Amino acid sequence: VAFRKFLPMFDRVLVERLAAETMSKGGIMLPEKAQGKVLQATVVAVGPGSTNQKGYLTPMSVKIGEKVLLPEYGGTKVNLEDKEYFLFRDADILGKYVE
Repeated sequence: VAFRKFLPMFDRVLVERLAAETMSKGGIMLPEKAQGKVLQATVVAVGPGSTNQKGYLTPMSVKIGEKVLLPEYGGTKVNLEDKEYFLFRDADILGKYVE
């Protein structure tokens, strides 16, 4: 609901990172420090796109609801209604998962 009140500008993408694994494959509980940084996220909002040098709108490469692969570092943390989201440029997203 929070992302309906927030629209990213230009070529920005608002994503919500997936939850970190708290158990290993063997069933052992992992402490917070041992949990890896989650690089997968779900797109919750996208901007209209950026304009090129001729003034034409360049469309976004991701759509709302797609699962994407994020870089390890970067992005801007945004807190909306007690939930944590991240803003990335469209070009910073490494790829998307095809189902």
